[in-house]
Amino acid sequence: MFEITPEIAMAVLEGATLENFTDEGAAALAVGLAALATGYAQRGIGSAAVGAMAEDDSTFGKGLILTVLPETLVILALVVVFLVG
Repeated sequence: MFEITPEIAMAVLEGATLENFTDEGAAALAVGLAALATGYAQRGIGSAAVGAMAEDDSTFGKGLILTVLPETLVILALVVVFLVG
């Protein structure tokens, strides 16, 4: 994925048009980027929550809520796709 990033950046900077980029492709890109950001956020939160639960079992509820919270990004992205599309 990161191998094509410079080409995409240059196309955007040069004002190139993407003829094959449809509305469905834009929706898929939006949901995919939201899911990627959610995974990145859950990576740090999950490890911190597991570490806290290893020391004190009473932090399970807080750790679970904080781990699930970033998942709302993907849910909101799907809602926007269904509303707009």
